[in-house]
Amino acid sequence: MPEEVGFVTMGQVERPAGEAPEVGIGMLGYAFMGKAHTNGYKKLPYIFYPPVARPRLVGIAGRNREAVQAAAARYGYEAAYTDWQELLKNPAIQVFDNCAPNDLHAEPAIAAARAGKHVLCEKPLGRTAAESKAMLDAVRQAGVKHMCAFNYRFVPAVRQARLLIEQGYLGQIYHFRARYLQQWIADPDFQMVWRLRKAVAGSGALGDLGAHIIDLARFLVGEPARVMGLTKTFIPQRGGETVDVDDAFEAVVEFENGAVGTLEASRFCRGRANHNTFEINGARGTIVFDLERLNELEVYLVDTQPREANGFRRVLVSESYHPWWDKWWPQGHIIGWEHTFVHEIEHFLRAVVTGSDVAPYGATFEDGYRAAVICDAIVQSSQEGRRVDIRY
Repeated sequence: MPEEVGFVTMGQVERPAGEAPEVGIGMLGYAFMGKAHTNGYKKLPYIFYPPVARPRLVGIAGRNREAVQAAAARYGYEAAYTDWQELLKNPAIQVFDNCAPNDLHAEPAIAAARAGKHVLCEKPLGRTAAESKAMLDAVRQAGVKHMCAFNYRFVPAVRQARLLIEQGYLGQIYHFRARYLQQWIADPDFQMVWRLRKAVAGSGALGDLGAHIIDLARFLVGEPARVMGLTKTFIPQRGGETVDVDDAFEAVVEFENGAVGTLEASRFCRGRANHNTFEINGARGTIVFDLERLNELEVYLVDTQPREANGFRRVLVSESYHPWWDKWWPQGHIIGWEHTFVHEIEHFLRAVVTGSDVAPYGATFEDGYRAAVICDAIVQSSQEGRRVDIRY
């Protein structure tokens, strides 16, 4: 194929007949998330064997021509594009995977849906609830499969926690507490980056980290009914530029089922690299999770523990009967953060190929929209100093 404007040919790969159906992947963005998603596509066919689909890495797009060509060569994409609109014109692409910065989530995802592509988009879905709603409307109108990439739903221990709750082991849920803490911008001399600009990111720690724990709250406990929130920017200027997003947020949540909870996220916590934790307290037990020990749950169940051995049990979620574990290694041989994307992508491609539902275990654009509504409500609560009802 001859070179076109915004397009660099990288060759094509022949596939033998009779295998699982091939699904063409077009990706926007080649940095942190592009790398994580691509790793998932490449691992899927031999981890989930026989695979439901064989991803074909058709094209990858980015604004920097040299960088996107290097990414295509490194990751194994057949073509590199400097224009995402040209990427979407490629008929071999069936799935559009959006790993771009937040300001490039809505327009390309909406265009992809209108072009008949199934859409996987990184979180937060949109910069605001209104932007997220437009994306949700577009995929619904187009009738394509859609997923918002809340990958922590695909940690085996998190899915196991949901199964325990669904099966009634915790009884009525009283409390949900979650915090997501990092340290990477605590240094006042840290350079200005896109994540600190509202026009690009939409929000700071709230959308970057808080969206994850908001989704986990909905996934594990249920819908929030109202929130009381506080946002804070600790360092308002970096390199002569104004930081117009939050550095941290705190929120108190009341759920529709009567449970109460707290949500907290900050990028100013010295010593915390990626500290994503939650605790759920119910009438009959408690579950505790820490992402930095992602193969484990701490579990306390009143009905199954003798008084003489009262206390928490550390459960290593690595048995063959735990979620996804039959695809990996023998018991006790732990997996890592990157494997959540293998689970997530397999779930999405299964929906694409078989017509199965992405929900309830995968996060759809509906889930992405609802997380955005809650984020906006926390901002509104902080600005107005009052409790805000959640309305979708």
